[in-house]
Amino acid sequence: MTHTDRPSIDASLIDHLYIHIPFCMQKCIYCDFFSIPYDESLALQYSSALLREIAIRERIAGELQTIYIGGGTPTVMPPPLLMRLLNALQASFPISPDAEITIEINPGTIDREKARALRDGGINRCSIGVQSFQDRELKLLGRIHDVSDVIAAIEAIRRSGIGNLSFDLMYGIPGQTQNSWKHNVAKAIELFPEHISIYELTPEKGTRLYTLLARNRIAKPHEDSIVKMYYHAIDRLQEAGFTHYEISNFAKGGFTCRHNLNYWNRGRYIGIGAGAHSFIEDRRIKNVSHIGEYLRKLGDNDLAVDETVEITCDAAIREFVFLGLRKMEGLNIKEFSNVLGLDIVKISEELVADGLLESDGAHIRLSRRGVVVSNTVIAKLFEELEK
Repeated sequence: MTHTDRPSIDASLIDHLYIHIPFCMQKCIYCDFFSIPYDESLALQYSSALLREIAIRERIAGELQTIYIGGGTPTVMPPPLLMRLLNALQASFPISPDAEITIEINPGTIDREKARALRDGGINRCSIGVQSFQDRELKLLGRIHDVSDVIAAIEAIRRSGIGNLSFDLMYGIPGQTQNSWKHNVAKAIELFPEHISIYELTPEKGTRLYTLLARNRIAKPHEDSIVKMYYHAIDRLQEAGFTHYEISNFAKGGFTCRHNLNYWNRGRYIGIGAGAHSFIEDRRIKNVSHIGEYLRKLGDNDLAVDETVEITCDAAIREFVFLGLRKMEGLNIKEFSNVLGLDIVKISEELVADGLLESDGAHIRLSRRGVVVSNTVIAKLFEELEK
């Protein structure tokens, strides 16, 4: 996916792109992302609207270093629509020869034909929503796949020639035990992915999970047990050769997710699709999260922007802190001083003394104890910043 006939690229242009596909076969009980049931006619209309937004946004894009197609479930789309989108990206944007091009995959929506189509369209990284290697846990979460589908999906993707796979795993699932979580981690390692993300199951308001927990229909494991699960994953994945580079993310050498690192580094990016977010010229921009409104606006060749927020200096500092502390390398002390004019060493000294943060002289980072209470640590840092 390269262009050799493009004029020289303005370095100020944006080189990271996100595309949102909102369709799913069914909504998982924990999901609070914008998603809707798959409909073939609606998917065709949406695909055409995406192409129109791409045409509008292409003027602000430089040579793309990463493309991330997320959802929803992008692979619920049939191969012709996926190829239509991928071909439009090739035609519309200059794309670096070594660009990281990711698509999210539900194991129940991929086969060899679709995997080959993705590879032929330029996809070179797949983020697979495994979540668990226990059928009981998958059923409780409302996933459409079982463990056999996971194994088949991995085989189909590997056979297609796509060589960069990431697994999502979830812990803190109702009924999950230390042993079942250890099995999930061990099985993931056994299948040799290049990247693994682990997420605590979090009940968000408006989700079925939140309602079930509130009504005591199900119960999450005790908090101490959840912390043990997280620490087990850290230790076991590091033993297996993964680098813990972000609170929830682990990678083999050379396989960190470049697209997500751009988010955590406060890099700019373009978001395309209903509900997608962009970060452009110190403005955070959100597209409408209503499929009909999105189609209507793009039908008029208008951007479907719902909200634009100008990032003030204070807001930028807060973003710098909470995004920077997500990375295990932490906050760059020199950059914090030079760019923001603040002494992060002094600001964080109490938290360092309490063992929640640590420093190597170049960075301030979360300690092993601090990483499990990161929200509390960040809130205390914000209090110090306001003094």
